[in-house]
Amino acid sequence: MLRGRSLSVTSLSGLPQWEAEHLPVEDLLLFEVSWEVTNKVGGIYTVIQTKAKTTADEWGENYFLIGPYFEHNMKTQVEQCEPINDTVRRAVEAMNKHGCQVHFGRWLIEGSPYVVLFDIGSSAWNLDRWKGDFWEACSVGIPHHDREASDMLIFGSLTAWFLKEVTDYADGKHVIVQFHEWQAGTGLILSRARNLPIATIFTTHATLLGRYLCAANTDFYNHLDKFNIDKEAGERQIYHRYCMERASVHCAHVFTTVSEITAIEAEHMLKRKPDVVTPNGLNVKKFSAVHEFQNLHAMYKARIQDFVRGHFYGHLDFDLEKTLFLFIAGRYEFSNKGADIFLESLSRLNFLLRMHKSSVTVVVFFIMPAKTNNFNVETLKGQAVRKQLWDTVHSVKEKFGKKLYDALLRGEIPDMNNILDRDDLTIMKRAIFSTQRQSLPPVTTHNMIDDSTDPILSTIRRIGLFNNRADRVKVILHPEFLSSTSPLLPMDYEEFVRGCHLGVFPSYYEPWGYTPAECTVMGIPSVTTNLSGFGCFMQAHVADPTAYGIYIVDRRFCSPDDSCNQLTQFLYGFCKQSRRQRIIQRNRTERLSDLLDWRYLGRFYQHARHLTLSRAFPDKFHMEPTLPPTTEGFKYPRPSSVPPSPSGSQASSPQSSDVEDENEDERYDEEEEAERDRLNIKSPFSPSHAPRGKKKLHGEFKN
Repeated sequence: MLRGRSLSVTSLSGLPQWEAEHLPVEDLLLFEVSWEVTNKVGGIYTVIQTKAKTTADEWGENYFLIGPYFEHNMKTQVEQCEPINDTVRRAVEAMNKHGCQVHFGRWLIEGSPYVVLFDIGSSAWNLDRWKGDFWEACSVGIPHHDREASDMLIFGSLTAWFLKEVTDYADGKHVIVQFHEWQAGTGLILSRARNLPIATIFTTHATLLGRYLCAANTDFYNHLDKFNIDKEAGERQIYHRYCMERASVHCAHVFTTVSEITAIEAEHMLKRKPDVVTPNGLNVKKFSAVHEFQNLHAMYKARIQDFVRGHFYGHLDFDLEKTLFLFIAGRYEFSNKGADIFLESLSRLNFLLRMHKSSVTVVVFFIMPAKTNNFNVETLKGQAVRKQLWDTVHSVKEKFGKKLYDALLRGEIPDMNNILDRDDLTIMKRAIFSTQRQSLPPVTTHNMIDDSTDPILSTIRRIGLFNNRADRVKVILHPEFLSSTSPLLPMDYEEFVRGCHLGVFPSYYEPWGYTPAECTVMGIPSVTTNLSGFGCFMQAHVADPTAYGIYIVDRRFCSPDDSCNQLTQFLYGFCKQSRRQRIIQRNRTERLSDLLDWRYLGRFYQHARHLTLSRAFPDKFHMEPTLPPTTEGFKYPRPSSVPPSPSGSQASSPQSSDVEDENEDERYDEEEEAERDRLNIKSPFSPSHAPRGKKKLHGEFKN
């Protein structure tokens, strides 16, 4: 029997924990179904990959992931093995006997969860029959030209078939299945239509129609309750996909979303209020570097500086020690990801820095993959020039060192005017001439296929940020994911993030937002918005987010121009910080990482599983009517040290990063402040007195 939850004082680094009576996992089988199991497409891959260890630790041999089979992924990510669980082994064998190609193994990630992978291509000959079955199940037809939807139907049909075999051989065990996104939803619909004895959860990470509407620059949040949903989906030729998603939502025993902002959206777009909000976490141990994260920042910053030296050769008239590295990364969704408002803010920031004659330079990276024709020749040349200059310096240095060494051995102080001969001076002059260039440093590192229509490049042309000498804001578009094997910028994404000073993600549509979350656990401040799940989550947990390096732009209740001005002020304020203030802020940012750990956020998934079992099998599992685990009632307090936040002691205009207030050393103790924060976190309210947030009227949306 399941009983209600209880609250405990036990904590993870001071965080209050929600505790429920443990499920009898030995009598249960848990499956998670997603198109992104071993197949990286978007953020769901990160959700499943990072959560796997926590779930595997809890469920052991009774936890399985279901996804599609792709040969290249199988070879590099999965270790094939035979199922130990008798129920799963018999189900796999039964399907293979009927001509399906079902692969089983361990996913080579932390936690090493079991995976069941279906070969879509080998079962494609069943597509017409399965389209008929799907029509009978929910009266949704799939057009022949929609290849992706057809693939999802094959995947869903194989999933439902597999779950039927599992329940046939379950031997008294109860089955819980969590389906992620509409791509996996067909399996849920078919399973419920066939009355399979399983408990089902459907999780939407972003609604289909919501993403389309926001990308079309509609006033989405101000008109949530005014859209003609069927008409909007039909005009975008995704009506059948929308129906698949909506049917999945209404077929599930429990419906979950990843954030409160997405819950509001789902209630209007999909016509069902989520039962549980399950925030996305990270396996914080992966990023944890204890006090080393500051050293890692310095090390990787130096590697970014090397790239900048090559990219801006001939125009390197700014001090790299007074240069800040900002970046935005993610899918190339110009408006949804906030690249539009970011570029406009950079134009205004450039004006402010020039007007105040600031010595600070800002280099901004756009890491957003787009169609390209390979690297830009001028960019590659810049790195070659830098390397050649470095080699020249080393050869002259060795020659100089040998002469100096010999002179000192003879007991002489060498004549510095004679220690470099004419050949050395000629080499150095040639090196200087090789660094001259007539053109400006390129804005993009690659040759873009659609250069003239690319939204980022078009906006850069409009605002005039061409990397001129007089500009204090420099822009670099890197339209490709980062890789340590790149000949241009040989760094992994994690290394690059650690080397930057600030991540900027002013998204308009961001159901959760893994990019700022990853910045946080690596101790890098970030900009987010109150329209992202991450931003809302931080507002609920942190009393003074800015002091902890989380800048939250208001894109919900402000006009676009006001939001842009607010972002500009955040960026300008960040530029005014001294190096010491940035170090203080990074220390605080890194302390928020426990808040995003799956060991803490996994409780929401626990609650969803409790709830779905009590609904699917009410005779065997009963859950007392209690409130779900709450994220309210406790916060990281406002730092009590002086200054209260890095902006608290800023001058009216940007100062040199080397300018420090010596008295601050006596007023700030990082360890003491960290311990004070841990002790001051409020205990959660009791279940009967959990605070309810004020429900926003949809007329309050102003953006």
